[in-house]
Amino acid sequence: MTVTYETITMRHGNKINHLGRTHSHREAMLKNMAISLIQYKRIETTLAKAKELRKYVEPLITKSKNDSTHSRRTVFSYLQDKEAIKTLFGEIAEKVATRNGGYTRIIKLGTRFGDNAEVALIELVDYNEALLTSVDEKSTKTRRSRRGGKKADGTAETTDLVETIADESSAEVIEETPAVEEAVEVSPAVEEASDAPAVEGEEPKA
Repeated sequence: MTVTYETITMRHGNKINHLGRTHSHREAMLKNMAISLIQYKRIETTLAKAKELRKYVEPLITKSKNDSTHSRRTVFSYLQDKEAIKTLFGEIAEKVATRNGGYTRIIKLGTRFGDNAEVALIELVDYNEALLTSVDEKSTKTRRSRRGGKKADGTAETTDLVETIADESSAEVIEETPAVEEAVEVSPAVEEASDAPAVEGEEPKA
């Protein structure tokens, strides 16, 4: 057996994943998956296919930002679907106009029951309404600190709290004062004994 140079070379830097298919089969599969992603905004597939689809569809979405005849013809050479081109250059291009890349998100879903392959969900980032609403709610909520912050006029909230507590304690003392005075009042029997006339020969009681 003659060993040639081609048989011993390693695939350094060759990062393409053929996905176990021929070139024509692989391109047709990625084209159909890209059309489905544009139409339905999210699809479920294997993790390996999702990663290859992301590299395939994101340059097309970037191309759709420039709505020109040349851009449409370039993208149509990849997708070859008029409805997908219409959706991509109309609805999707408007959504991603302010986003600089990163149009898709891959979410791992675990493994498939039959062959234990890793399954993932790939979706367009700007069409996940549940995630966008949760992000908006978090941004609208204000954080409250337990420490005494400053108000707009520069006074500290802790100072107002101390003054309020001091006012409440002084009010309680003022209310309790009459009750203490009533307890000190002399009983009527003692008053009558003090008003009675003193007997001759006896020293007056104090």
